Amino acid sequence: MAKTFRGGVHPDDQKRYTAAKPIEVAPVPQKVIIPTRQHIGAPCTAVVKVGDLVKKGQVIAEAQAFVSSPVHASISGKVAEIAEYPHPVFGACTAIVIESDGLDEWVEGLPLERDWETLEANAIKDIIRQAGIVGMGGATFPTHVKMAPPPEKAIDSLILNAAECEPFLTADHRVMLEAAERVVTGMRISMKVLGVTKGYIGIEENKPDAIAVMQKAVTGTGIVVVPLKTKYPQGAEKTLIKVIVDREVPSGGLPMDVGVVVQNVGTVVAIADAVQKGLPLIERVTTVTGGAVNEPKNLLLRVGTTFAQAIELCGGFKESPAKLIMGGPMMGMAQCRIDVPVIKGTSGILALSSSDVNAGEEKPCIRCGRCVNACPMGLVPSMLSILGQQGLYETAKEDFDLLDCVECGSCVYVCPAKRNIVHYVKYLKAQNAAAAAKK
Repeated sequence: MAKTFRGGVHPDDQKRYTAAKPIEVAPVPQKVIIPTRQHIGAPCTAVVKVGDLVKKGQVIAEAQAFVSSPVHASISGKVAEIAEYPHPVFGACTAIVIESDGLDEWVEGLPLERDWETLEANAIKDIIRQAGIVGMGGATFPTHVKMAPPPEKAIDSLILNAAECEPFLTADHRVMLEAAERVVTGMRISMKVLGVTKGYIGIEENKPDAIAVMQKAVTGTGIVVVPLKTKYPQGAEKTLIKVIVDREVPSGGLPMDVGVVVQNVGTVVAIADAVQKGLPLIERVTTVTGGAVNEPKNLLLRVGTTFAQAIELCGGFKESPAKLIMGGPMMGMAQCRIDVPVIKGTSGILALSSSDVNAGEEKPCIRCGRCVNACPMGLVPSMLSILGQQGLYETAKEDFDLLDCVECGSCVYVCPAKRNIVHYVKYLKAQNAAAAAKK
């Protein structure tokens, strides 16, 4: 029987738009807008100037802190501008604009051939750092940091989050079907770096073809494929860890506190490409979908391609979208414009039609308790929303475990009063962070 967790919700997964559509390689864009910040942590500093000629894979912005990740040119051409541009997460950010020379040439020395099994763990970690790899499920935490836990944190298991539980998104699904060998190689490389022998791949049951393909691909590796019940948020780190290895991440803690590291499908493929071929992270598979898109697709896009360009490759809009989101409808980031660039964490571009959007005016909480039943973390979301309205972050943190909220949106999905509970949680967490910084 498939494993699962308490709480959660069962939204229509809406994956029928793209689940059967193979990944299409997008044409090289004539221009890319590459933000110098595409990750959690310190932003990078540009190391090129306007007028410079650059090649694909060349470092154009360097990381100057441990929790940071370098940025590379995704096309070859000329640096046309370095200026502030719209950003899908941070609102605005310094970006490097490159105009294509039409040659799409790799920087000298790439790609290369390397036998990962002969490399030491520290050498592999350095390759991952130099390749600019971050978590590609949307969190964008620098991968080399995750792969270097403190000595006192004894890691014994690697979990691959292949649940892809967000409605509409099918990028990871297609990657597993079309690049299973690279997925497994990336996992094995990650396990070598972490010094672990236990590896698990969690896949929801609504992807039986991916389960079959990955079970075949892991034969003889010791990696176990774990079928999971189709339920949201099955792919949240804490629920995934509880379901697969029956360990609870402590309040305010991280997966490493219970001996686990969790990686995403796209991330381990990027690791395999970097370690075996020397390729930095300059492109990713993105699902472009939703009721407002003419022909939804899974596209392999260069970082810096604009949302508008990606949507045009899907035949444009068939109607004006009611909402545009980067990522999925539950945890994605709403966008107010389509000229923002694809970044390393852009798992999806979702253009919802008016019939897709369940909008309504927010009303006072009616104390029905549906959000409590749905919360996978066992919290009381209704109280968090009320405290959020009042700005009482200390009470929310001390009495209602504010920091344990994973912001999955299950509470919002079931709320009959249409309360923006996650919005209030984000506000409370921002208040708490500001207070901590002031101290």
